[in-house]
Amino acid sequence: MTREFNFLPELPKSKLDDREFADLVNECLLRIPRYCPEWTNYNPSDPGVTLIELFAWLTDQMLLRFNEIPRLNYITFLELLGIRLQPPTPAKCHVTFYLTTSFLEAKTILAGTEVATERTESEEAIIFATDQDVIVSQPIIKHLLTSTEKELTPKILDNPFRDRDWIPEQNGKEWRGRETNLFAEQPQEGNCFYIVFNPDEPITGNVIVLNIKALAATTTGIIPENPPRLWEAWSGDGEKKGWVPILVKETYDVTEGFSFKKFAREGGIANQEGADITLHLPLNLPSSIFDTYEGRWIRCSYTPSQSVNNDYGYTRPPRIISISVRSIGASSIVTQSFRIENEILGESNGKAGQTFQLQRTPILPRNVDLEYILVTPPGEQAMEETWSEVEHFGESGEEDRHYTIDAITGRVQFGPLIREPAQIKESTQVRYHLQKQRDTNIIDINQIEPQSRQRQYGKVPPRGSMITMGAYRTGGGQAGNVPKGTIRILKSAVPYIARVENYQPGRGGRDAENLNAAVIKVPQFLRTRDRAVTKEDFETLAMTVGTVARSHCSTPQPGESDYKPGRVRLLLIPHPAHDDAIEKCLGFHPSEFNLTPELKKQVNNYLDERRLLGIEIIYKQPEYLGVSVQIQVALEPEYDNSSAREEIKKKLLIALYRFLNPITGGFDNQGWPFQRPVYSSDIVRLFQPISGVRSIGVIRLYEIRQNQVSEMWERNPEPRTEIKLSPLELICSWSDQNLADFEHKVDLL
Repeated sequence: MTREFNFLPELPKSKLDDREFADLVNECLLRIPRYCPEWTNYNPSDPGVTLIELFAWLTDQMLLRFNEIPRLNYITFLELLGIRLQPPTPAKCHVTFYLTTSFLEAKTILAGTEVATERTESEEAIIFATDQDVIVSQPIIKHLLTSTEKELTPKILDNPFRDRDWIPEQNGKEWRGRETNLFAEQPQEGNCFYIVFNPDEPITGNVIVLNIKALAATTTGIIPENPPRLWEAWSGDGEKKGWVPILVKETYDVTEGFSFKKFAREGGIANQEGADITLHLPLNLPSSIFDTYEGRWIRCSYTPSQSVNNDYGYTRPPRIISISVRSIGASSIVTQSFRIENEILGESNGKAGQTFQLQRTPILPRNVDLEYILVTPPGEQAMEETWSEVEHFGESGEEDRHYTIDAITGRVQFGPLIREPAQIKESTQVRYHLQKQRDTNIIDINQIEPQSRQRQYGKVPPRGSMITMGAYRTGGGQAGNVPKGTIRILKSAVPYIARVENYQPGRGGRDAENLNAAVIKVPQFLRTRDRAVTKEDFETLAMTVGTVARSHCSTPQPGESDYKPGRVRLLLIPHPAHDDAIEKCLGFHPSEFNLTPELKKQVNNYLDERRLLGIEIIYKQPEYLGVSVQIQVALEPEYDNSSAREEIKKKLLIALYRFLNPITGGFDNQGWPFQRPVYSSDIVRLFQPISGVRSIGVIRLYEIRQNQVSEMWERNPEPRTEIKLSPLELICSWSDQNLADFEHKVDLL
């Protein structure tokens, strides 16, 4: 930590005492002839000079502390403003629980169930806990439908299964009938097969297994290892409106795109055994109505793979004779936290302002309904009291059962007693004597009762009361941003759970705020005054919440879908899960910046208390526009060796991924500016200062946009010298191991 806040604007000022050790020694030596003329030996070996150096060193240490008083005063000023260091933010992750077997009845995994990463010799296990109950229900198939076109909201649906004598069995868990096509007789891209589940069954987040049976030796013309189909589920009108993929791994589709090649390789009978498809339903799976059919929807669409030649598509439609469904698990959001219950803090001494210390820190945000302090007054008949946490005691009365918690230090404090300072009393008496001749109605300060010159903020626990923290959670930090596939340990004993796994990395974990970060926000804080009035106020306040890394505020204009008088649009960009992706020449995929419902709710709750009356805030994420750069670079002759070329190429790629980035992009490293185009000349300006670069050759810029129908990212094959952005678009760049065209390419000449 720096001793001075030298990153703030500075005004001319001097130190309280700028003398250093050498100055103190020289000053003492210069005083010797005056005070001790007989002392003539000034050599360092002289014992007297040694004593001078000793006392000079002691004085230097005192001055060092003395010069820290301005910094201490600055920190005290921050405390007076009410600025506190932000506690760490816990990471969140999607974890899937798999049952030991499929049960006939629903199973519930309780909130607070703990899972963890594996403990190693060098790293402790990182513990996560479920945020709410997880229900593993039994799905029931209500409708089987098809469509010739892939639409966001299906409007024309067919029911060929009804004409082929398909009937439900086992209360709708299995349907069977004559062989039926899933796609059109001549399959076309966009053909869809829909499965509609009973809306009364809460299968949100469930892991379901479709067992599909078909006649043997049914040719489809596809490559079984990479079938051109896409399994999706309808996630409703939430933040991620539309259809979301639900096939986590290709190996989970044993039918291999309804080709059933497994039986040709390994033997077996496809129309008796069938093959399984394991699908992970999203956490948002509402009941919806399309073309008079109601239920929870999933579909399989004919979608050619971007990495496979389109010539290997379906030449004949897949045909099936039976389909059944069962649940084998469920997914849930888990938060990095460790729950501690019924921790005894100590016994009250009956004094105001007493403090207690929690054993584990830092403390995560408390749930007011579940996490609070219990005070048990002395006496056998005493009833346990529930106390409430407050942010400060400014509005607490002497009978209010309030306390505060410092989330970073774990310090619990009860209400203080504030007395009138003695100097105020004395100055009042002076004014009294000065005005006595003019106003005989002035009241003598000594006649005021002592109780009126003091105030109790918050109730004091009675002497002898037992103070207990009912429950609290500790955790948070970047350590919770674990890679996918690392959460495998079940800490809580749940007998019907076989294993757990996370298919996505942990996201959103941030370390506690340091003092320098808090200080640099003071000018913004003083300007906004904790109120959202101007555009900058909304942006500044939003970035103080949770994992928001950047925000952009704008007013929708007439003609836009978001337009409404009094409406403000706030674009939020959260911190990515891992900060080292740029150094690994990977960049950040736009999905790393998805605005989660939890973060949206957190920001909304914070700004709702600070906005003006009548202002409506809508929260969105930017429309990310990918950019891929292909460039030729000539190096200086002295760098023409393999090791130097590799090092320079890596530097150039890192510079590109950092430059074309929503958070670190631009020439000021504050994130790519909204509505600023990308020019080829920007890349030249970026590469010129890099050591070893002699000249820049051909530069090609390619746009990468998301298809609104298939939701797949597609690169425009036409190179450009300028890429323009709409008001809601923001630049992003990333590397995709399956799609080499998306990554930056640097050719060294």
